[in-house]
Amino acid sequence: MAQVLEFKLPDLGEGLTEAEIVRWLVQVGDVVAIDQPVVEVETAKAMVEVPCPYGGVVTARFGEEGTELPVGAPLLTVAVGAPAADPETGTETEGSGNVLVGYGTGAPPARRRRVRRMAADVVTSVADAPAAGTGSRGDGPVPVISPLVRRLARENGLELRELTGSGRDGLILRADVEKALRAAAAQEATAQEATLLPPATVPTAPAAPPTATTTTTFTDGVTTAVSDGVTRTPLRGIRGAVADKLSRSRREIPDATCWVDADATELMRARAAMNAVAGPKVSVLALFARICTAALARYPDLNSSVDMDAREVVRFDRVHLGFAAQTERGLVVPVVRDAHTRDAEALSAEFARLTESARAGTLTPADLTGGTFTLNNYGVFGVDGSTPIINHPEAAMLGVGRIVPKPWVHEGELAVRQVVQLSLTFDHRVCDGGTAGGFLRYVADCVEQPAVLLRNL
Repeated sequence: MAQVLEFKLPDLGEGLTEAEIVRWLVQVGDVVAIDQPVVEVETAKAMVEVPCPYGGVVTARFGEEGTELPVGAPLLTVAVGAPAADPETGTETEGSGNVLVGYGTGAPPARRRRVRRMAADVVTSVADAPAAGTGSRGDGPVPVISPLVRRLARENGLELRELTGSGRDGLILRADVEKALRAAAAQEATAQEATLLPPATVPTAPAAPPTATTTTTFTDGVTTAVSDGVTRTPLRGIRGAVADKLSRSRREIPDATCWVDADATELMRARAAMNAVAGPKVSVLALFARICTAALARYPDLNSSVDMDAREVVRFDRVHLGFAAQTERGLVVPVVRDAHTRDAEALSAEFARLTESARAGTLTPADLTGGTFTLNNYGVFGVDGSTPIINHPEAAMLGVGRIVPKPWVHEGELAVRQVVQLSLTFDHRVCDGGTAGGFLRYVADCVEQPAVLLRNL
């Protein structure tokens, strides 16, 4: 006898309370294996494939692509009957229990297998279930599969039954909906122009201005409304998360910024010498990270956060270093765990790995949380200085501008040197200007004389 189990959106960790459905990976009627990814969601921190802890037949899905669901809301239901046999081993499979923070509890994704044989009563019980995304209006089903297509039509008041699909067997595609919307907009504009042309035999008063027209464009699945020359784009996903976090930082943290110019000529020479020998290359960001961890060892107050509920400053003895990374999906801050234990080569490798994952959209929530201090290299954008906004709930962020040749007094003579501007934004509840200034001056000293770092080795 089949049993229908409900799978709810699990807690994806780190206080996340909702996620947006980006792409369904299964359809109603599909047979799924235990821990098989069934839906791709976007949280405020990362894109995550959510695996289902049950093996069986999908009987229902809840939420269309683009829908935001709270944690604990139903995702789908699965009909589970007689245990299914693995087609390769012949062994029976069982449920995996609770899903851990949005990830599977069984084999890694590359080794997961779809269950091909299910008990006959389970398959029979869902044989008459409607295909995903299909529905009926009037006499029969509308030939639409994609929930996104249905949403676009619904938001723009378009009747799908009136469209002729260009897909296989008359399937209505997104291009068909967009074409119909463009045609409707053109027809409306033509009608408005006609109403503004009065008959030649009738005296006319000055024509009233045409009513504002509204169109809708679609970019990467995000609906952007354009009305009377004003564009409105929803703040959601990573962009929305960044907006919330930066607003909270400025609202809750009494921050202050200090900055200093430093001669980075010797640091760049040291890097060139490191990279001249065989072995992994060392990045500029890794050198600044190494300097930061040494500075935090001297000024540990800046490796902390404030707990206002307990009215305590919480200081950390380990440095989990975040770094700002710009991606096509927006700004993210991956975290290098235990950065204080890594040398320049190890830091370079970890920065490269996390940056690649950020650009590919494969960072996990664990990769993006738990930082204690952030390093922001905005010099890659060709700017000299900035006033960084603290990555809440941390206590400080170091900003690094571009390193460029500038006139500089060196050993009593005017010379052209490689100069960089360093900016430190800090939480004034954690420390005063003396501590912040001492930290920043130590960083500048290490930049100007890299041998200063040897004191901490």
